[in-house]
Amino acid sequence: MNLDEIISEYADLELKLADPSVHADQAKARTYGKRYATLTPIVTTYRELEGVREDLVAARELAAEDPAFADEAAELEGRIPALEERLTHLLVPRDPNDDKDIIMEIKAGEGGQESALFAGDLLRMYLRYSERAGYKTEIIDAQHSDLGGYKDVTVAIKGREGVWARLKFEGGVHRVQRVPVTESQGRIHTSAAGVLVYPEAEEVDVQIDPNDLRIDVFRSSGPGGQSVNTTDSAVRITHIPTGVVVSCQNEKSQLQNKESAMRILRARLLVMAQEEAEAAAMAERKSQVRTVDRSERIRTYNFPENRISDHRVGFKAYNLDQVLDGDLDAVIQALLDAELAEKLAAHS
Repeated sequence: MNLDEIISEYADLELKLADPSVHADQAKARTYGKRYATLTPIVTTYRELEGVREDLVAARELAAEDPAFADEAAELEGRIPALEERLTHLLVPRDPNDDKDIIMEIKAGEGGQESALFAGDLLRMYLRYSERAGYKTEIIDAQHSDLGGYKDVTVAIKGREGVWARLKFEGGVHRVQRVPVTESQGRIHTSAAGVLVYPEAEEVDVQIDPNDLRIDVFRSSGPGGQSVNTTDSAVRITHIPTGVVVSCQNEKSQLQNKESAMRILRARLLVMAQEEAEAAAMAERKSQVRTVDRSERIRTYNFPENRISDHRVGFKAYNLDQVLDGDLDAVIQALLDAELAEKLAAHS
């Protein structure tokens, strides 16, 4: 999409969002609002650049008659390269999912109970980050471990601006190095937890034929395998054409568990469809966790040194305690900068 098309779309969105009838449909208004928020920095920067260029022409004309205006002309001229660079960056093709909310799954891997505890730490980190960013979170499903961590937990994260754009790089194996609570001799252990991130799919994004689903119900179970329900409220949905299986048991209602399972299923099927349709999407998700093995890590959390390292971009910082408390901005920005550099190189 070129700049003229963006400006035209932006003007159209302004008219739509000013129409009270649009806001009667919350889903439509939300879609328009997200797109408007995405285009606003581009249009704002373009207008600022055009304004500076017009002022520069006027300042040069005045400077030709009165040298006192030469400094103003020089100041305006000096602002243009930075604005042009910012606009170039904003016009780099975006990930089509950047405006979407996400579904995130965190799974314990190697390391037994320590891995499950670390999965709980990761969940808390993302919940705290979301709180700082003004995102809304919802635990869709959770399987607790005996010591209070998570064997598997799924959370939906929503925001006014695209959550996927900020958290899409979190998918992969996260490795932790620390002394486990179960370690009596103070030895440092290494374990891992896996994170999967999916753009949340709307029903219009993915069409699912009910005849392609096998739905089984069973009783929810808690830590140690004990039953936490006396009714068959847990739901397992199998998408027969793809073999994708989703289970949910977090809610007491079978209907609520089914709705949660369908949200996860749609997100997974959307990613599968995009990966099949676009080689670029498939390459982008190569870092997503396949097996939760310590050797496949994307990031290491070293407690003795209070260090966090992202191995994909060489990021390293010694504020692990703050990161685990939700201060993820520097880590995320390093990944976004690397993505931007790669896209600029590809389009140069």
